[in-house]
Amino acid sequence: MLGRNVVKSKTKILIIDDNLDTVELLRKRFHAEGYDTDEAYDGESGLSKITEYDPDLIVLDVMMPKLDGYEVCQRAKGNESVRQIPILMLTAKSEIPDKVKGLDIGADDYITKPFDYKEVAARVRSLLTQKKESMQLAEKEKLHALDHFVDEVSHEVRNPLVSIGGFARRVRKNLPEGSENRKYMDIILQNVEVLEKMVHQLISLKSATLCYTEPSDVNDITMNALNIYKHEIESKNIELVLHLMENPPMVCVDQENITMMIAHIIENAIESMEGGSQVLEISTSVNDGYFEIDIADTGKGINKEKIKNIYDPFFSSKTYGPGFGLAFALKTIQSHKGMISVESQEGEGTTFFIRLPLKMIRSNGLC
Repeated sequence: MLGRNVVKSKTKILIIDDNLDTVELLRKRFHAEGYDTDEAYDGESGLSKITEYDPDLIVLDVMMPKLDGYEVCQRAKGNESVRQIPILMLTAKSEIPDKVKGLDIGADDYITKPFDYKEVAARVRSLLTQKKESMQLAEKEKLHALDHFVDEVSHEVRNPLVSIGGFARRVRKNLPEGSENRKYMDIILQNVEVLEKMVHQLISLKSATLCYTEPSDVNDITMNALNIYKHEIESKNIELVLHLMENPPMVCVDQENITMMIAHIIENAIESMEGGSQVLEISTSVNDGYFEIDIADTGKGINKEKIKNIYDPFFSSKTYGPGFGLAFALKTIQSHKGMISVESQEGEGTTFFIRLPLKMIRSNGLC
């Protein structure tokens, strides 16, 4: 799965309705507006499709065979992994108690048949916007809590580690050659080194929000990040494919943080590739007022249940290690008012899409 072959996923809408004409009308209209859709024609298959399709929004009829819309809504909202998906209930029932029941069990909005599609479209846009804003707010709150945690760790953990490491080195130095205790001191020092590295990575997360932006060639920054892992790329026989745009515009970024951000993603890509066809593809381009960096690998890919957590510190999987690097990447992109997204499929690979806003550079050459 390489970046140049990946079609970025459209916003996905699941239509659950037993009326074929309604489903066909909504499907055509949604497609015309650029949405992707899937359909289910009864409550039971609708519940299965929610898990399989992982939609961004659900349009749900009330009166259906097997399970009615109320039951589908209640079960969906009771599932932790899908409860954040907004549900627009669509039904011929127009009585106030029916609407209240739908909203009470978790529906996010309600519209009655016959409907004007313009109203449906407006409600859909509103719910998708609310979902996006809610996710952004949750990320900000999570990162604020992380900053507080980093401060606590740097104070409560780093200082004792310095003492433990220092005394362990002194004790080891005074032990005679061949002493069994030297082996134990080496184990202590190895673990101290691991913890010190973890603390250093945590503290570095705070620097992601401290930016000194200057006009920069992001192609050069990308190559600098690649050079950090030149040896690993060569030793693992990874094919490197570059599609860097010619004469790129200067972008206002913090060069050090963006270099580290790209390096972290490259490191994850390298770690995910073992055996078989190993390809790392990086491309740069300009689209819709943003400078875009796409980083694709042919690694193990990420399970769709885990992909929502990859930016969380301490999250780890067999594909990616502790998530300090990706947490740093997210904070760096947010501090630059940019965007980062990911597409992944198990067994095929992962692509990260990084977007940095293009800003007018002042006449004096400053950002």
